[in-house]
Amino acid sequence: MEDFFVLDERLGILLPQLNKEWEEYSEETQQQILLQWEIIRGHIPDRIAEIEDIINNKQEQLGNELNFQRSCELNSEISECASIINDLWLWYRLNQDISSKLHQ
Repeated sequence: MEDFFVLDERLGILLPQLNKEWEEYSEETQQQILLQWEIIRGHIPDRIAEIEDIINNKQEQLGNELNFQRSCELNSEISECASIINDLWLWYRLNQDISSKLHQ
């Protein structure tokens, strides 16, 4: 079976990568893609929790950091983690309509 997903290194999850229009895939292939996406999508909250743990750790470090340069680095790292979480929630929420097709 063709690989319809590619790892997004930044987000740490597989994302859809379709090489043709949705309607060009057979109904069976569409169902396989949707099923795989539902599995991936189900792991997004776990991935978010992992990143929240990273943020908490970095915030704790920041609270104890006396070096201004390192404080700035930690703030930047926290900001990037928050951005990743935001993007993950977008993928999770915006694709609920795709997941609902599985249950029709």
